[in-house]
Amino acid sequence: MRFSRIEKKELAVAGLLISLAFAILLSGGYRAFFAPSVMLVFVFVIAFFTAGVGFLLHELMHKFVAQSYGYFAEFRAYYPGLFLGLGLSLLGFIIAAPGAVHIRSYNKPITREKNGKISIAGPLSNIFLALVFLVLLFVVGREGILGVFFGFGLSINSLLAAFNLIPVRPFDGEAVKKWNMKVYVLAVIVAVGLFVLSWFL
Repeated sequence: MRFSRIEKKELAVAGLLISLAFAILLSGGYRAFFAPSVMLVFVFVIAFFTAGVGFLLHELMHKFVAQSYGYFAEFRAYYPGLFLGLGLSLLGFIIAAPGAVHIRSYNKPITREKNGKISIAGPLSNIFLALVFLVLLFVVGREGILGVFFGFGLSINSLLAAFNLIPVRPFDGEAVKKWNMKVYVLAVIVAVGLFVLSWFL
């Protein structure tokens, strides 16, 4: 994949801010700042390697598939959405729009099929990560630090996949549904199923 200097900075900032938002959320919202700083750092590490990595891989997969078709594709952070996510995390919940991969075609048309495949690549990456965390959770169990880490990784990545499969703009689900309804329905079933399963493990 090809990255510009600006894109590298945007990915890094967005990844760190979305990880911080989830770290604050997991630490009890604004109460996180009344806890020992080492605790927030520890939770931030968990958030980065689950939510942060899930977000980054999601966007990179969009970029990879788009570039494989010969399209221009670069990530740009959406700072109002990132700061909104940080603000809401202080209140104990989170809704964030961290940014998106902007795709342009100068001499090749972006067909419905190619757009659908580019769009499904992101949620599929989160489903893959959720399955990896699920297997690891079965291996180590729910108890202990690793259990918490793998459990959160399963929950957040399955949720990211399901959330992005909402079938309206600007979510990925809109393009996937227009391209192939069977693929769309299967992806939704797996993503939602993994998220529901995460609550019972």
